[in-house]
Amino acid sequence: MVEDGDTLTVVTVSGVSRRFGPVEALRDVTLEVPSGQVTGLLGHNGAGKTTLVRVLTGLLRPDRGSVSVLGLDPVADGRELRHRVGVLGETPGLDELLSVRENLEVAALLVGIPRSDVGRRIEDVLEQLGMAEHTDRRIRGLSAGLRQRVALARAIIHDPELLFLDEPATNMDPVASLGVRTLMRRWAHELGRTVVVCTHDLREVAQTCDRVAILEHGRVLAMGSPNELVLQVAVRPGVRIAVGAGAIDAARDVVTASGHECTTLDGTVTVEDVEPDEVPALVARLVGARVPVRAVIPSGPTLEDAYVALHAREFAP
Repeated sequence: MVEDGDTLTVVTVSGVSRRFGPVEALRDVTLEVPSGQVTGLLGHNGAGKTTLVRVLTGLLRPDRGSVSVLGLDPVADGRELRHRVGVLGETPGLDELLSVRENLEVAALLVGIPRSDVGRRIEDVLEQLGMAEHTDRRIRGLSAGLRQRVALARAIIHDPELLFLDEPATNMDPVASLGVRTLMRRWAHELGRTVVVCTHDLREVAQTCDRVAILEHGRVLAMGSPNELVLQVAVRPGVRIAVGAGAIDAARDVVTASGHECTTLDGTVTVEDVEPDEVPALVARLVGARVPVRAVIPSGPTLEDAYVALHAREFAP
């Protein structure tokens, strides 16, 4: 681990590449993960997120480059490292014939939790995840979302310093998904743990992550806070204007006659590429045309804009 001012770096990846036959899953990846934060690995399927986590946890050896996790070499020090980290993989991998409690008991004993503490620890993690009422149910009788929560409970049963979570909210309903995002931020910001989450969910990243690495075809396109990534996008601000029922066509006509492009949806006109000081005159034209204006909401570039722009830049001729 490396200390940089007040921030401790718990993961350091330098020039890492990993190939599977002709496919280069990771290409010269370099990044750092600071302690006490939620760091997102953002990218669509095949971007290299899962491969990178497998390298960081010692399940795969890099072809080139170096990796340090909690000051350890994931391959040489794999046994020690796996007792200090928690991992939620792509699939739950639970024993369907055992109950929730029995699955967690096995996991707790394997990571060295004293038998006398196992029961209390199981109660604690299930309470955190809203699973207490399912303690004695067999896995095969649970929904996909509940199985995912059991797998997450198994990943945190030993209170790890560092968590690697691969699509943690998969198959969860919106309430459970929000609960997991809240927990991730609590683990990092209140308990001082470090969370690395693989996802392709832009909303999850924007609401949860302190830092983001955008991956594409095994390469890191950009890394920074969500706001820092948004600022890299050269997109002019726009505005959303909510109008009265039945006035959407008239509003669109006024906007286009003013020389602006717009889109309409559910009583809202979204005007792109309009500067803030142009908005009052545009609203005045709408009012003058007897269009009832209900709300005016400024809009700027989003993380989605940044994600799309970075990919477009990567593949530009």
